[in-house]
Amino acid sequence: MNLVIDIGNTLVKYAVFENRTLIFDQSSESGLFLSKIKELFELYPKIRKAIISSVGTLDRKERDIVAMFCKVHVLSNASKVPFKNSYATPQTLGVDRIALATAAFYQNPRGNTLVIDAGTCITYDMVNNFGEYVGGAISPGVQMRYNAMHNQTAGLPQLKPDDFLDFIGNSTSSCMHSGVINGVAREVDGVIEQYVSRFQDLTVILTGGDSHFFAKRLKNTIFANSKFLLEGLNCLLEYNTN
Repeated sequence: MNLVIDIGNTLVKYAVFENRTLIFDQSSESGLFLSKIKELFELYPKIRKAIISSVGTLDRKERDIVAMFCKVHVLSNASKVPFKNSYATPQTLGVDRIALATAAFYQNPRGNTLVIDAGTCITYDMVNNFGEYVGGAISPGVQMRYNAMHNQTAGLPQLKPDDFLDFIGNSTSSCMHSGVINGVAREVDGVIEQYVSRFQDLTVILTGGDSHFFAKRLKNTIFANSKFLLEGLNCLLEYNTN
């Protein structure tokens, strides 16, 4: 069994895989890290190796805690990847994007795949039909857009993402919701159309915690997979330890 740990900007995600099958996943706040690790190894004593991915600076004590129970691989730019990396600055490529590109490579090894991850930022990552990661884009995420409107104006309120029925807002709050959610949906559709014009038979994967806010508003055909990053991390663990 494999343990996958994804330390994000707000939450820590834990997943247990048996070969390629996801059998457990859960999220918690970072302060519960030690108790969650103990709990997982009590539930799944057959875990033999783990991978840790952190979008920020990894605290060494977190790695050491997991290493008390099994072998640990910390994902970094030095980790081996199964795809050809044509990113101009590979040393700056985020570990989350490395994991998403890996998942795309394994799911569609002979096809063109665009992965859209709607998290703190919205990232676009492209793996072509030659197994080559060519790059993508980074855009402000849903909550980041709400925060910007509140922090950089005198009168707009601080809002959380919310669904709404019409694209025409009839109050300040609903106008802000329309601007963010509808704006993101139109952005994503426009980006997909750009990629479709260049890459034949494009497969589009949508993932990330905020994807449900605009997935149904997209005109383009997409495949939603909320566990895509976790699957990519599990593949990277196998690739770097076997």
